[in-house]
Amino acid sequence: MPPDRSHGRGGLVRRAGRSHPGQLRWVGTALLCGVPGCNAGRVPLADCHKGGCVSRRNATGGTAATNAAVFGEVLRHFREAAGLTQEELARKIPCDRSQVARVERGTRVPHETSAEKCDELLGTGGVLKKLWGRIDWYPEVAHPDWFKRRAEMDAVAVALREYQERVMPGLLQTEDYAHALFSRVATGDEVTERVRARLSRQQRFLVPDGPLYVVVLDESCLRNVVGGPEVMYGQCAHLLAVGESPNIRVQIASSGRAGLVRPNASMSLITLPDGHDWVYSESLDRGHFNDDPAVHARHSQTYDVLRADALSARESAALIEEAMEGYGHRGQARVQFRDVDQEQLQRRQRRQLRRGGPRFPRRRPRS
Repeated sequence: MPPDRSHGRGGLVRRAGRSHPGQLRWVGTALLCGVPGCNAGRVPLADCHKGGCVSRRNATGGTAATNAAVFGEVLRHFREAAGLTQEELARKIPCDRSQVARVERGTRVPHETSAEKCDELLGTGGVLKKLWGRIDWYPEVAHPDWFKRRAEMDAVAVALREYQERVMPGLLQTEDYAHALFSRVATGDEVTERVRARLSRQQRFLVPDGPLYVVVLDESCLRNVVGGPEVMYGQCAHLLAVGESPNIRVQIASSGRAGLVRPNASMSLITLPDGHDWVYSESLDRGHFNDDPAVHARHSQTYDVLRADALSARESAALIEEAMEGYGHRGQARVQFRDVDQEQLQRRQRRQLRRGGPRFPRRRPRS
């Protein structure tokens, strides 16, 4: 049901219903928090630190949908105030219209850069970026039982070094890539929940002051197509973007570089705040942890040698960009093939119409 709207001296008032446990009050361009006991609507929602509003971290009681829906409500308000449709805003960002629609419905987590771009396009004065930073986008996500221990380590790790084969590491996957990956083994709400759980682990690593994260990707990660050319194009673009972060390094173990000694399988070297080091690897639906110093030293040496022999960060970025351009061309080619197929179909239909019509004998000229 659409939100109730009324106009008066208090400005535009919207009731968020289930989206927020109270009333969102618009005064000019400021969204005030109307949660009972939560500053009583005296301060902008993005600055609110009391009660049950969106600034609560790791809240309970199902606030995940609340937080995302409130952000969507704010975005929709400013978009409509600017006189833009979802399609028009998407073209300006740029992104697909469905992404804007999903953010406004509270079913997609926007990137911080997208929030900043919308602030610029809609003239919000920085409200969306500030609100984005206040929201806990992934409270109480459900990780598989066998993976919970690893997720807990990611939440506190001070350094992480990874080697990955065939599939992008979870901390670097885009939402579309993760969705395509999980859709192979699950359906519906289970896919959505798994994607949310995966993305929840990324946030602390993808900020400039996040923990050190160094990853060596086997080139197979770039060549193994997950979700189609469009998804892979976006995934490669994401790798290039995060590789610019001061705390993240992405390197490629090229298939064309002879003599590389790779680990036997994908693995992670995790350093915790107390200085404790762990080696983590996976088999089918099972995680393996080992904190034996000798084991860690052996795998750490293998990793360090591989990283030294792999492509540099700059060379790796060039290879990723090359792969991205290839996926861009493949996506365009697929559209062109569809156009050709459609044209050929129309030609066949026209020929059939001509052949299926009544046949009249030709009049022969008199001699």
